[in-house]
Amino acid sequence: MDFEQAKKRVEELVPLLKYYTQTYFDDKQVVSDYEYDMLMKELKGIEKDFPELIREDSPTQRVGSSIKKGFAKVTHEVPLQSLQDVFSFEEVRDFDERMKKIAKENNTKLDYVVETKIDGLSAALEYKNGVLVRGATRGNGTVGEDVTENLKTIKTIPKKLKEPLDITVRGEVFISKDDFEKLNADRLMDEEEQFANARNAAAGSLRQLDSKITAKRPLDMYIFNVQKSDTVHFTTHYESLLYLENLGFNVNPVKILCKDIDEAIAAIEKIGQDREKISFGIDGAVVKVNDLELREKIGTTYKTPKWAVAYKYPPEKKETKLKEIICQVGRTGAITPMAILEPVVVAGSKISKTTLHNEDFIKQKDIRIGDTVVIQKAGDVIPEVVEVKKDKRTGKEKKFKMPKTCPVCGAQVVREAGEAAYYCNGIECPAKLYRGIIHFASREAMDITGLGDAIIEELINRGLISNITDLYKLTLEDVASLKKNGKKFAQNLINAIEESKHRDLYRLINALGIRYVGVKTAKVLAKTYGTMDNLMGASYESLCIREEVGKIIAESIYNFFREEQTIDLINKLKGYGVNMEAEVNEEMDDRFAGQTFVLTGTLEKYSRDEASEIIENFGGKTSGTVSKKTTYVLAGEAAGSKLKKAQDLGVKIITEQEFEEMIK
Repeated sequence: MDFEQAKKRVEELVPLLKYYTQTYFDDKQVVSDYEYDMLMKELKGIEKDFPELIREDSPTQRVGSSIKKGFAKVTHEVPLQSLQDVFSFEEVRDFDERMKKIAKENNTKLDYVVETKIDGLSAALEYKNGVLVRGATRGNGTVGEDVTENLKTIKTIPKKLKEPLDITVRGEVFISKDDFEKLNADRLMDEEEQFANARNAAAGSLRQLDSKITAKRPLDMYIFNVQKSDTVHFTTHYESLLYLENLGFNVNPVKILCKDIDEAIAAIEKIGQDREKISFGIDGAVVKVNDLELREKIGTTYKTPKWAVAYKYPPEKKETKLKEIICQVGRTGAITPMAILEPVVVAGSKISKTTLHNEDFIKQKDIRIGDTVVIQKAGDVIPEVVEVKKDKRTGKEKKFKMPKTCPVCGAQVVREAGEAAYYCNGIECPAKLYRGIIHFASREAMDITGLGDAIIEELINRGLISNITDLYKLTLEDVASLKKNGKKFAQNLINAIEESKHRDLYRLINALGIRYVGVKTAKVLAKTYGTMDNLMGASYESLCIREEVGKIIAESIYNFFREEQTIDLINKLKGYGVNMEAEVNEEMDDRFAGQTFVLTGTLEKYSRDEASEIIENFGGKTSGTVSKKTTYVLAGEAAGSKLKKAQDLGVKIITEQEFEEMIK
């Protein structure tokens, strides 16, 4: 590669790696660790051959990430450096030659400690007089984020040490393999985006601005270094780790004392072979000089210590048979195809199934039942199908077709235009029960006070409810059994359920959870049709002529009310006395009819929901975007870009005081 070629490649690599680095520290990894490492290795090689091409903004010259807005900054008294990566045992031996030379010059014994490189987020814990006073992320190595309250939610971190020491330690916050699989399984059932890997999950959890969210995540932390100690002094790194264990710290359990580089390489190989048995994810093995005084003489660069290297294992891929494709129904009704595989061990875990995401993914890769496929663990955790071995096909393979009915309840399966997922249209589908009842009881639906997520889950687990209408069968004794001394709570909840029978029709329409139908559309439907029977009997053409509905929403409504499950549910609700008619206001005031309002900023007397409801009660509409069709922009304090757009378009802007004059 000549200078011009090198210059051009640097101009490509630097912005690309900066982007990958930032997304990594924003907990949204877009490439595998291996791809990133190979690109970084290429850039380092070019910079070594052409030092004049080293840029100040090169990722090789920086450590870590920027500070997330919302956290206080912490300056590390001892920098939290990164490690120099190596990818072959030849490079490990080159490292050893450099260390032996310095050890010989200083007449010092050279030995090593090999540890697992835990795949998590690095953090430091500071103790004063044995009490945890501060915890911080690595950040850019010099300045990190104060996440003390979040770290205190991790049960394995001691809040008080066995001795009254002034000490700062460093470790890795992570989520174990089993906990990560459970976390992602729960998110899959909730149709929430899955974490790409355990590292992203741990980092995203630790860097939450609300420590209550962090407390709900299964975080753990292993300590692997003493950063600073004003009370106790150590001779070797291995000695310090044993001391930290005695103090009560959760120390990295994989720490192997090696007398020379041959033992160190054997330890790296052993860790690689035992990855299946290790309960946490790793992305390499670290070789560290053991003697702390020798470390001082070896020194560091700005970014990395010279006395350690991180050996990175290559990604492992395995071939196996795809035996069957089944469909899993999530809590919102999304139907996800899952590959059932002949069990195969990949990167230390036995893989027997993996998600195939959606029909488009299957068609794109031309995946067929009976295929030989290549499995890789994304981020060393999530198994994925990366390739189909088409040359191994026998002709007996079968193409997969998404089911036309729900595999759980038998209701119609629909795929709306522009969406990748198929959905179950059955309102009584057991797979959708938990989410369905949460929505049914929510404030903008039937508004059942006291029927929270935990109570709903307990009612389902005890078999007290198996569909929405079972709420209206609950007895005082049923509910009281959920809590110790729960009679008062039970009476309040039974009263709230009874009160919900008298809600306006639009609330019931919204509560049914029809795809694309929210509060605004529900109000339009209730006002237009007046009764549930009229709405259920409405033709597709009748639904389409409403400006607020449109073809896609009309199709969703029309299909929903032709499902046997929907008809059965409505009939049962009628039997329990649930209101099926819209409130009639004989003195209806349509002063805002034909007018569209956009709300921006903070109002003093009203929430946005309250102001929107007032506008809609007077026959007006609200919108989230400003256009030439907007009648008024209601601007509160700290109004943003919508206010400027209104000014540019010449849309009338009104204050809260002017709005109050309009609604008197």
